[in-house]
Amino acid sequence: MPSYTVTIATGNQWFAGTDDYIYITLVGTEGCSERTLLDKPLYNDFERGAVDSYEVRVGENLGDIVLVKIEKKKYWVQDDWYCRYITVKTPSGDYLEFPCFCWLVNDKEVVLRDGRAHLPQDDKTSLVKQHRQKELDGRRKTYRWREWQPGFPMSIDANRHKDLPRDIQFDSEKGVDFILNYSKAIENLFVNQFMHMFQSSWSDFSDFEKIFVRIKNTISEYVMQHWKEDFMFGYQFLNGCNPVLIRKCKKLPDKFPVTHEMVAVSLERELTLEEEIEAGNIYIVDYEVLDGITPNSTDPCTLQYLAAPICLLYKNAQNKIMPIAIQLGQVPGEDNPIFLPTDGQYDWLLAKIWVRSSDFHHHQTITHLLRTHLMTEVFGIAMFRQLPAVHPAFKLLIPHIRFTIAINTKAREQLICECGIFDKANATGGGGHVQMVQRAVKTLTFRSLCFPDLIKSRGVDSKEELPTYFYRDDGYKVFSTEQKRWKKKERKKLGAHFVDSMFPLSCIEFPKSVKTREELIEYLTVIIFTASAQHAAVNFGQYDWCSWIPNAPSTMRKPPPNKKGLANVNLIVESLPDRGRSSWHLGAVWALSQYQENELYLGMYPDEHFTEKPVKDAMAKFRKELAEITSSIKKRNEGKKLPYYNMSPDKIPNSVAV
Repeated sequence: MPSYTVTIATGNQWFAGTDDYIYITLVGTEGCSERTLLDKPLYNDFERGAVDSYEVRVGENLGDIVLVKIEKKKYWVQDDWYCRYITVKTPSGDYLEFPCFCWLVNDKEVVLRDGRAHLPQDDKTSLVKQHRQKELDGRRKTYRWREWQPGFPMSIDANRHKDLPRDIQFDSEKGVDFILNYSKAIENLFVNQFMHMFQSSWSDFSDFEKIFVRIKNTISEYVMQHWKEDFMFGYQFLNGCNPVLIRKCKKLPDKFPVTHEMVAVSLERELTLEEEIEAGNIYIVDYEVLDGITPNSTDPCTLQYLAAPICLLYKNAQNKIMPIAIQLGQVPGEDNPIFLPTDGQYDWLLAKIWVRSSDFHHHQTITHLLRTHLMTEVFGIAMFRQLPAVHPAFKLLIPHIRFTIAINTKAREQLICECGIFDKANATGGGGHVQMVQRAVKTLTFRSLCFPDLIKSRGVDSKEELPTYFYRDDGYKVFSTEQKRWKKKERKKLGAHFVDSMFPLSCIEFPKSVKTREELIEYLTVIIFTASAQHAAVNFGQYDWCSWIPNAPSTMRKPPPNKKGLANVNLIVESLPDRGRSSWHLGAVWALSQYQENELYLGMYPDEHFTEKPVKDAMAKFRKELAEITSSIKKRNEGKKLPYYNMSPDKIPNSVAV
């Protein structure tokens, strides 16, 4: 009687093991086995981390094994089980691998195909064609679209983390509880002593040191020491938390009437302002998206304010980016002066603080939330709905979607919801952050997520012109390496329609399908880069750059100055966040900057969805290239007071998970 050896690996997560009954059925081209209970007498099967083997006897040879069906049935109480993979040794000695990597919940069955990647055109029998379609039909019922707020990118149809499909939940919900994590952060940073003085102001700038924690190997202390200086202000547009806004100024906008006479003293090349613009030495940052956004009014005892500044920047003879003019509103006029480095020191400092505060809001809501978190969720849901597990694109993308839908659901549940944590410290809380996302979505395009295109569109692609733009340089390397990785994995001409109506607005410029191999390569690279490198670049430096409160105020308690000569130390301190909001802010940027326990970094794929040797070889080469990039970045950073490491592959998690 022919015998098949079946080996089953149980996951290492908490509670991955089960005491329920596990049944298996082998389905081949010539027949199928009987439904077989997998059980070893006097032996506790399917323990966490276990690898168990069983014999499945059949009356006749089954032919080529094409499907493996696993069923879980209740023994005493329902006991979820996480199956990593199944291998089958045939009577002829061949080994077949069947990746699973999913939870079996309640009385559930899972039908698996072998680990080789299969495109639809590869499916020759009705059996596997039906399996592909049935899997997608089930997924579309499980992963449903919902519009969380009007005008937002579509998200998962779930109100709470525990309502999500088990396969995309965190292993431990406790570890990603925002309220708990922020409370722990505040306690660990020893700032809870200030929470009872929620609305009281600090005394002066040095008073902020009471909640500032010096942490070895960060740049936060350097920021504290130099935050008032123009070079530090300008440097952050290149390599700070929000290095995505600076663009070359080809013509001054009419709404920003800066003249040569205003800035002549700041120019170093004996050129007029117009000539400096022509020479490519003038850059601009415009926070127009903040114009008219409603400030936070959830606390009636504290007025909060927003601004929509425009900032002109100059590349000096030492290639440093220096601010030379700031206008705090979008409409020029007597009550909206243009602040200059030649103004009083506190006028100029307060104008820069307003820009830094606006940059913080843009970073948190648009650069971070919308353009990494929400967009990766869109790609993830579309992937689950449109690509079966055997599709090569699914196998490629699944590590980069890990926990993203879960973290976003948690954020909607606790962080950006009404009366959520966002409201406690941020001037865009109370609904302003929703308005900003709605506004930013209208100009969001696929090309703006494609890293090389975005860099080029802002006119900042030349290393010769901006030699210290490390975000750009490292991003190019990682993007290129990710793109090459896919080219070497799949040589066939592929097409994949998995965009799946991602947006509620028809004006969004996203492809509705991809039809050529080249288009697919670019699309997949954009998804992976957004979820990994781009998120790392704008997330994990938050404590470095934002823990010194005056450098990144989360709210301002006085309106933007409408005249020069009004600012002094007292006005600035009274404008900055009070003690309580400073404490919430510090706890937030600390918690958001922490890596997950057992983080999986770019190139680490312990769940082997691909089983083919050529693909594994390509992955090994990919890891080698990433290691070379990491090494070059470490070498460049040696001796630097302001090292840039947020795009170093060894610090880039695979997915948006925090």
